[in-house]
Amino acid sequence: MKLTGSYQINLKKQNVWDALNDSAVLKKAIPGCEAFKKNSDTEFTVTATNKIGPFNATFTGDIKLKELNPPNSYKITGSGNSPVGFASGEAIVNLEDCESGTKLIYNVEANVGGKIAQVGSRLIDMTAKKMADIFFGKFSKLIEPQITIARLNDKIEEHTLPEKNASISSNKTLIYLIIVISLAISGYYFLA
Repeated sequence: MKLTGSYQINLKKQNVWDALNDSAVLKKAIPGCEAFKKNSDTEFTVTATNKIGPFNATFTGDIKLKELNPPNSYKITGSGNSPVGFASGEAIVNLEDCESGTKLIYNVEANVGGKIAQVGSRLIDMTAKKMADIFFGKFSKLIEPQITIARLNDKIEEHTLPEKNASISSNKTLIYLIIVISLAISGYYFLA
């Protein structure tokens, strides 16, 4: 199975790269993710449950990041097993600067086997595309608060006097913490 796509993210490339390498963000963005363990800077173990056709499959697998070219690209390889089958594959992720932020481009090649393969390649392709859309939708929403905070910080700096920079810095930190706590609480209720 091959899957390609791209997403526009209204954030600088370095910020998108940092978020793509943040295990907490990834755990929240991966559809059905139950566990996301960081084994090293480039290796992770993931458990996720998703519905694929008539099957409710819980996969446990290993993910490795290879060919890292920060903040431009990397290759993700992975394999996972479930009582209803197995999946393995690799994805090449590229980040490109564009006028309104960053364009994330991905190319995936994956193989599935076992009972899951019996549902047919068309259903598997549709499920994979849907999961990619869910992932990038959640991912964008999770990192979107960074945009708001950056804009808020810019406005605070524009309307202050130079001698107040020390108190502004602590105010920014306080505003950031309030926004993050509010988002965490609302995310808990909406994502739980």
